[in-house]
Amino acid sequence: MKGSLQDGDSDVHHFLHTKANAASGMAVHDDCKLKFLELKAKRTYRFIVYKIEEKQKQVIVEKLGEPAQSYEDFTASLPADECRYAVYDFDFVTAENVQKSRIFFIAWCPDTSRVRSKMIYASSKDRFKRELDGIQVELQATDPTEMDLDVIKSRAS
Repeated sequence: MKGSLQDGDSDVHHFLHTKANAASGMAVHDDCKLKFLELKAKRTYRFIVYKIEEKQKQVIVEKLGEPAQSYEDFTASLPADECRYAVYDFDFVTAENVQKSRIFFIAWCPDTSRVRSKMIYASSKDRFKRELDGIQVELQATDPTEMDLDVIKSRAS
Protein backbone atom coordinates (compact mmCIF):
# COMPACT_ATOMS: atom_id res chain seq x y z
CA MET A 1 0.00 0.00 0.00
CA LYS A 2 2.77 2.40 0.93
CA GLY A 3 4.55 1.80 -2.40
CA SER A 4 1.46 2.67 -4.44
CA LEU A 5 1.02 5.90 -2.48
CA GLN A 6 4.57 6.96 -3.34
CA ASP A 7 3.99 6.08 -6.99
CA GLY A 8 0.88 8.24 -6.89
CA ASP A 9 2.90 11.08 -5.38
CA SER A 10 5.45 10.95 -8.20
CA ASP A 11 2.62 10.95 -10.77
CA VAL A 12 1.14 14.05 -9.16
CA HIS A 13 4.57 15.70 -9.05
CA HIS A 14 5.15 14.86 -12.74
CA PHE A 15 1.70 16.21 -13.67
CA LEU A 16 2.24 19.49 -11.80
CA HIS A 17 5.76 19.86 -13.18
CA THR A 18 4.67 19.41 -16.81
CA LYS A 19 1.69 21.73 -16.40
CA ALA A 20 3.91 24.43 -14.89
CA ASN A 21 6.41 24.12 -17.75
CA ALA A 22 3.66 24.21 -20.36
CA ALA A 23 2.18 27.33 -18.80
CA SER A 24 5.43 29.25 -18.48
CA GLY A 25 6.37 28.28 -22.04
CA MET A 26 3.38 30.19 -23.39
CA ALA A 27 3.98 31.68 -26.85
CA VAL A 28 3.13 35.31 -27.56
CA HIS A 29 1.43 36.04 -30.89
CA ASP A 30 3.23 38.77 -32.90
CA ASP A 31 0.01 40.80 -32.96
CA CYS A 32 0.28 41.28 -29.18
CA LYS A 33 3.52 43.25 -29.53
CA LEU A 34 2.49 45.04 -32.74
CA LYS A 35 -0.77 46.36 -31.31
CA PHE A 36 1.01 47.39 -28.10
CA LEU A 37 3.56 49.39 -30.11
CA GLU A 38 0.70 51.09 -31.96
CA LEU A 39 -0.95 51.98 -28.63
CA LYS A 40 2.34 53.27 -27.20
CA ALA A 41 3.77 55.15 -30.18
CA LYS A 42 0.78 56.18 -32.28
CA ARG A 43 -1.95 56.09 -29.61
CA THR A 44 -4.08 54.12 -32.07
CA TYR A 45 -5.90 52.36 -29.21
CA ARG A 46 -7.08 53.30 -25.72
CA PHE A 47 -6.75 49.72 -24.47
CA ILE A 48 -5.91 46.16 -25.48
CA VAL A 49 -7.34 43.02 -23.88
CA TYR A 50 -5.22 39.87 -24.22
CA LYS A 51 -6.38 36.29 -23.80
CA ILE A 52 -4.46 33.04 -23.38
CA GLU A 53 -5.62 30.46 -25.91
CA GLU A 54 -4.95 27.27 -23.97
CA LYS A 55 -5.27 24.95 -26.99
CA GLN A 56 -2.66 26.85 -29.02
CA LYS A 57 -0.66 27.68 -25.87
CA GLN A 58 -0.32 31.32 -26.82
CA VAL A 59 -1.37 34.81 -25.81
CA ILE A 60 -3.54 36.56 -28.42
CA VAL A 61 -5.23 39.96 -28.81
CA GLU A 62 -8.90 39.59 -27.87
CA LYS A 63 -10.15 43.19 -28.06
CA LEU A 64 -8.91 46.61 -29.12
CA GLY A 65 -10.41 49.77 -27.64
CA GLU A 66 -10.75 52.86 -29.81
CA PRO A 67 -9.06 56.07 -28.57
CA ALA A 68 -12.44 57.67 -27.75
CA GLN A 69 -13.51 54.80 -25.50
CA SER A 70 -13.71 55.39 -21.75
CA TYR A 71 -12.29 53.54 -18.76
CA GLU A 72 -15.81 52.18 -18.15
CA ASP A 73 -15.82 50.75 -21.70
CA PHE A 74 -12.51 49.09 -20.90
CA THR A 75 -13.63 47.51 -17.61
CA ALA A 76 -16.88 46.35 -19.24
CA SER A 77 -14.83 44.46 -21.85
CA LEU A 78 -13.21 42.25 -19.18
CA PRO A 79 -15.16 39.04 -18.52
CA ALA A 80 -16.58 38.74 -14.98
CA ASP A 81 -15.37 35.16 -14.46
CA GLU A 82 -12.32 34.68 -16.70
CA CYS A 83 -8.72 35.87 -16.41
CA ARG A 84 -7.21 38.32 -18.91
CA TYR A 85 -4.19 40.55 -19.35
CA ALA A 86 -4.85 44.10 -20.43
CA VAL A 87 -3.04 47.32 -21.26
CA TYR A 88 -4.70 50.69 -20.72
CA ASP A 89 -3.38 54.09 -21.82
CA PHE A 90 -4.54 56.45 -19.06
CA ASP A 91 -4.55 60.21 -19.70
CA PHE A 92 -4.68 62.57 -16.74
CA VAL A 93 -3.85 66.09 -15.63
CA THR A 94 -1.41 66.58 -12.74
CA ALA A 95 -1.90 68.95 -9.79
CA GLU A 96 0.41 71.34 -11.70
CA ASN A 97 -2.08 71.25 -14.62
CA VAL A 98 0.22 69.20 -16.88
CA GLN A 99 -1.30 66.68 -19.31
CA LYS A 100 0.28 63.23 -18.82
CA SER A 101 -0.25 59.63 -19.81
CA ARG A 102 0.62 56.33 -18.11
CA ILE A 103 0.50 52.90 -19.68
CA PHE A 104 -0.97 50.37 -17.25
CA PHE A 105 -0.53 46.61 -17.41
CA ILE A 106 -3.45 44.95 -15.65
CA ALA A 107 -3.53 41.29 -14.67
CA TRP A 108 -7.24 40.55 -14.26
CA CYS A 109 -7.87 37.29 -12.39
CA PRO A 110 -11.33 37.34 -10.79
CA ASP A 111 -11.93 35.14 -7.75
CA THR A 112 -14.66 33.35 -9.71
CA SER A 113 -12.33 32.17 -12.51
CA ARG A 114 -11.17 28.55 -12.77
CA VAL A 115 -8.17 27.56 -10.65
CA ARG A 116 -6.34 26.16 -13.69
CA SER A 117 -6.84 29.44 -15.54
CA LYS A 118 -5.53 31.45 -12.56
CA MET A 119 -2.42 29.25 -12.44
CA ILE A 120 -1.72 29.61 -16.17
CA TYR A 121 -2.17 33.39 -16.14
CA ALA A 122 -0.06 33.78 -12.98
CA SER A 123 2.80 31.65 -14.31
CA SER A 124 2.85 33.36 -17.73
CA LYS A 125 2.42 36.98 -16.60
CA ASP A 126 6.04 38.07 -16.11
CA ARG A 127 7.23 36.57 -19.38
CA PHE A 128 4.34 38.16 -21.28
CA LYS A 129 4.82 41.55 -19.62
CA ARG A 130 8.51 41.53 -20.64
CA GLU A 131 7.37 41.35 -24.28
CA LEU A 132 5.60 44.71 -23.88
CA ASP A 133 8.35 47.29 -23.56
CA GLY A 134 7.00 50.52 -22.11
CA ILE A 135 4.68 49.41 -19.30
CA GLN A 136 4.76 52.11 -16.61
CA VAL A 137 2.39 50.81 -13.93
CA GLU A 138 1.38 47.25 -13.08
CA LEU A 139 -1.86 46.39 -11.35
CA GLN A 140 -3.29 43.05 -10.27
CA ALA A 141 -7.02 42.78 -9.69
CA THR A 142 -9.28 39.98 -8.49
CA ASP A 143 -12.47 42.07 -8.36
CA PRO A 144 -13.57 45.34 -10.02
CA THR A 145 -12.97 47.48 -6.91
CA GLU A 146 -9.23 46.74 -7.11
CA MET A 147 -9.04 48.49 -10.48
CA ASP A 148 -11.68 51.20 -10.31
CA LEU A 149 -10.91 54.65 -11.67
CA ASP A 150 -9.83 56.00 -8.25
CA VAL A 151 -7.20 53.25 -7.96
CA ILE A 152 -5.95 54.02 -11.48
CA LYS A 153 -5.76 57.75 -10.72
CA SER A 154 -3.83 57.22 -7.48
CA ARG A 155 -1.37 54.78 -9.10
CA ALA A 156 -0.81 57.06 -12.12
CA SER A 157 0.62 60.01 -10.23
